Amino acid sequence: MQTYTIKRYHKDDYALWNSFIDNSKNGTFLFHRDFMEYHSDRFQDFSLLIYDEKKLIAVFPSNVKDEKVYSHQGLTYGGLVLGNSIGGEKIRNILLDLVYFLRSQKISNLYIKSIPIFYHQKPSNEYTFFLSDTGAELYHKDLNLAIDYSIPASIHKSKLKHYEKRKDIGFQIEEVDNLTNFWNEVLTPRLSKKHNTKPVHTLEEIQLLKKKFPESIIQFVISLDNKILAGITIFKTRDVVKSQYGAITDQGEKHRALDFLFISLIHRYREEGYKFFDMGTVTDNNFGLLKQKEELGCEIYMQDFYRLDL
Repeated sequence: MQTYTIKRYHKDDYALWNSFIDNSKNGTFLFHRDFMEYHSDRFQDFSLLIYDEKKLIAVFPSNVKDEKVYSHQGLTYGGLVLGNSIGGEKIRNILLDLVYFLRSQKISNLYIKSIPIFYHQKPSNEYTFFLSDTGAELYHKDLNLAIDYSIPASIHKSKLKHYEKRKDIGFQIEEVDNLTNFWNEVLTPRLSKKHNTKPVHTLEEIQLLKKKFPESIIQFVISLDNKILAGITIFKTRDVVKSQYGAITDQGEKHRALDFLFISLIHRYREEGYKFFDMGTVTDNNFGLLKQKEELGCEIYMQDFYRLDL
């Protein structure tokens, strides 16, 4: 016997869904339908709305593939997005009902990647705690590096020394609306050369997303003598700024331009009153990248991944 009503997302739910995300206690603009659907050709949506009678109390952004449901694979984090006033007992019952619903839909497995704690407007760890009641197992962890602005800055003294030395060499830091130069001249060549990969977002996709979320997606570049040396793409939520992409040219490396830009933005967003600066995850024991982010003042947080066999 289900306690709550669960239904698949339909385009008619667009306004209701987005309003709920805006007023939830752990949602961000990544769960807005305009963000989720920019790559709808690559993911079969299986997003769910959970109702207590007629009141929407939670949503689950997700996709389905081969009878498996995932916290949306096109997003950095996911899981249950919860209403502001919901309590622990309700969350436990939502999870139990979610399992019942997925089984009725012939789903074989559920995969959840958690929302890092610093994105929560209010602490929202209840659902990961109660996942154990459904039989879910923690099968993977990622290291998430972020700066907590509530504690004193801890940027490594060598990085600060180089930063101070370069303040007067003529760097120009700009916020730009057009991402073409950074994408084509810096980011894409850098990822190809260093990692034999491409940006997750194509230029066309990121331009579209920036058009839809102009206050949330910000592009910074740093130049010297009108030549772009590096850039950082910022995803900005209510309390957190995230460096979604950061890349540098060979010439920029000689001038330590990316560190200079990072430190400038770290100072800027501290002064603007943000709570965290998220520098993303470190995987595959990449200790060089880990050290680089720690020297910029990051501490280690965990992002947990859960699997439930249905």
